[in-house]
Amino acid sequence: MHTVFVDLRSPKEFDEDHVPNAVNIPLLNDEERHLVGTAYKQDGSTIAKEIGLEFVAPKLPLIVKEIKELYNHNPVVIYCWRGGLRSRSLTQVLNLMGISAYRLTGGYKAFRKHVYDFFQEEMPYKFVVLHGLTGTGKTDIILELQKLGKPAIDLEGLANNRGSVFGSVGLGAQYSQKKFETKLCQACKSIQPGSFVVVEGESKRLGRNFIPDSFFEAMNNGINVLVYDELERRITRIVDEYKEDTQENTDAILHAISCLKKRLGKKAISTLSEMLLAGNVHSVVEYLLVNYYDPLYNYPKKFENECSISLSGTDPQTSARTLVSYLNI
Repeated sequence: MHTVFVDLRSPKEFDEDHVPNAVNIPLLNDEERHLVGTAYKQDGSTIAKEIGLEFVAPKLPLIVKEIKELYNHNPVVIYCWRGGLRSRSLTQVLNLMGISAYRLTGGYKAFRKHVYDFFQEEMPYKFVVLHGLTGTGKTDIILELQKLGKPAIDLEGLANNRGSVFGSVGLGAQYSQKKFETKLCQACKSIQPGSFVVVEGESKRLGRNFIPDSFFEAMNNGINVLVYDELERRITRIVDEYKEDTQENTDAILHAISCLKKRLGKKAISTLSEMLLAGNVHSVVEYLLVNYYDPLYNYPKKFENECSISLSGTDPQTSARTLVSYLNI
């Protein structure tokens, strides 16, 4: 038996963020919600409720049917924005239909406060932070740790962004800040307080997302680990990561390259763009690593006296097991 969360908000609201594993069965679609909201502002709550009822009434039998299919004798928790009229009314209907339904007190707003409050507290974990040049396989080690069932958080995966000017290429739209924080909170909650947790060293900003202050501070005070690998393997790893050859990806990479004009100069940008269009991705990656990313991050000199252990990115499985042994986790 497991609790089924049903989010009654519009698809746009749901997409921005929602209770983990919730199912979206909207009472109003995005356009209908906009019309009701406009009516509320211009004509007051009574008119807005009447318009809302006109939209919802024809859908109600289908909505009840959808929830009944999810129900299967599991507790159903209904929520809307504030746990008000939408969720209260539907909960009453469901109970009349013999479906054990409950209303989430305070709705999504209360859940959002729970996530916000979590990051206002000091993180109850001992952080282990993987540092290293671009393409050394830090994320691969984190994913291997997760396969081993060890506490590790893939921040880039949670943000759906690799955290650089090329961070969103091939990944689609990035998550909202709220959804990122929800996913991060959920990942943290799965880890026992007092445990080590392994993350990749990141700047505070990941694309358009920002790592919460308490989490970022804990990262900065964590145990530092250096991950290294040879240039050729780093190039191959990055080429493989961006290997999907579509016009959309090519256009995105060209745009990202153009954003480096102030750093690399107009001539270098033109040359890199020509190489990319000619299909010479390997040379583009090599140039960017040697002339931009490596000088920017300056590993290992940046952490030569601060890293407790070094790991090779060549074999992520072996490196993950080595770290597990070192931390005794």
